[in-house]
Amino acid sequence: MSDNTDDRPEGSHNASTPDAGAAHGATSPSPQPDRAPLDAAAADAGRPPLPTRSPAAAAAAWPPPQSGDHRTPAGAAAVGGASGAAFGPAATDAHGLHPTLTLPESSTTAPRKKSGVPKVAALVLAAALVGGGAGLGGTYAGLQLWGGSSASSPAGATAVTVNNPDSVNATTAIASKVVPSVVTISATGSTGAGTGSGVVLNSDGYVLTNTHVVTLDGQSGNTRLSVTTSDGRVFAATLVGTDPTYDLAVIKLENASGLTPIEWADSSDLNVGDTTVAVGAPLGLSNTVTTGIVSALNRSIQVASSAAPSDGSDESEGGQGGQESPFFFDFGQGQQQSQSTETIKIAVIQTDAAINPGNSGGALVDDQGRLIGINVAIASAGGSSSSSGQSGSIGVGFAIPSDVAKRVSSEIIENGSATHGLLGASVQDSTSVQGATITGAYVAEVSPGGAAAGGGLQTGDIITAFNGVPVASSVDLTAQVRALAAGATAQVTYVRNGQDRTAEVTLGSLNG
Repeated sequence: MSDNTDDRPEGSHNASTPDAGAAHGATSPSPQPDRAPLDAAAADAGRPPLPTRSPAAAAAAWPPPQSGDHRTPAGAAAVGGASGAAFGPAATDAHGLHPTLTLPESSTTAPRKKSGVPKVAALVLAAALVGGGAGLGGTYAGLQLWGGSSASSPAGATAVTVNNPDSVNATTAIASKVVPSVVTISATGSTGAGTGSGVVLNSDGYVLTNTHVVTLDGQSGNTRLSVTTSDGRVFAATLVGTDPTYDLAVIKLENASGLTPIEWADSSDLNVGDTTVAVGAPLGLSNTVTTGIVSALNRSIQVASSAAPSDGSDESEGGQGGQESPFFFDFGQGQQQSQSTETIKIAVIQTDAAINPGNSGGALVDDQGRLIGINVAIASAGGSSSSSGQSGSIGVGFAIPSDVAKRVSSEIIENGSATHGLLGASVQDSTSVQGATITGAYVAEVSPGGAAAGGGLQTGDIITAFNGVPVASSVDLTAQVRALAAGATAQVTYVRNGQDRTAEVTLGSLNG
């Protein structure tokens, strides 16, 4: 498989009264910017009033405990045992993220342990979650599936339903934090339509998703995008830029403000077995939450993609050995996987959290509700990515690591596109080479003047690691090279004549 070519790719319990404000020394409550307008007729009909503030605003107003005080507010139970600080410190980043809610940390907390989590009612109440059985059913569910055009929230709509605040668990707390930062995307083009998910990057409407969501897997370069937020607001959106090489894209919601950005985590700190929570809109079912663990790290997959760029490089060698890849994009309602001869190679996080068609572009988060990956693909039990009937989750789902997603999305916002590294060598699986005794990426050819040549690599070398990540195949190598930006430096470990060697290379640019 060639590196310089085809192995490129790819609540509310708001019993307020008219004089509630007076109790606080105010003649009337001030209007809240994120409060949906209440229809007068509805009020006259005796319908309950809307919350006076959004979950995000309520959470921000929740007073944290004083230093050294590990008691919970208002009699609510703290997150205890060995769960750690449930949501970590407030943080901001290049995307303008808002501070996040911090739960009190138990003095007996062990740092990465994910078990023994009791009640987290304090967080749920602080986030103004609503009890009751309506949930997301009936009229609200219909609005979430692209009906209506109002930019205000439907009366009584809630993103997370809690019937018993005294028995909520850690997943409820994570969902209350993350769901407001995940949106449902509807893409309509001349060839069809489909749905997917997206993650809010900043309060003004930048959203990260997959290229295959916004282009219907390359079938349409001019799709009409409609985005629904977790609280039922609907926005038109424009495309900022796509990155088909790693299947990422950024869109911008029109006239949006006050959105809740996601908090980023460092995906390089993950361990196999860490808790994962996936949030998105499988089959158009917005605000869906599923849980699992990190099943594997540094996994590399090859996925058919009609949007895969062509860089004019040589035909790839080795790879899947002529077999069809069992991995495919998890398309939502209306769109099927295309039958493309082009592929992309991407490094991913594998998880057993249920990821189904429509979860693409949504969030995979850790046990603190921080983004560790963008959901991108699933495996098919039938082994066919182009079959007319896609299977649902079989417990093998994949997400693009947050470290890659953050870099690529930042470059798209700044420049309209992202760069990717080029090693400058044609490679193939070493297992396809007669006499090979180890797995790796066999260097079949070195391009003059390329990064590999500059680092001293030669034909016949077998690359076994890239920046410390094990390489067992040509797909592994290509995925790791593409994850880095053009011009990045990397350390290559290889075997020549039975001896391990290392070389430092400065990567070229995939697209020139």
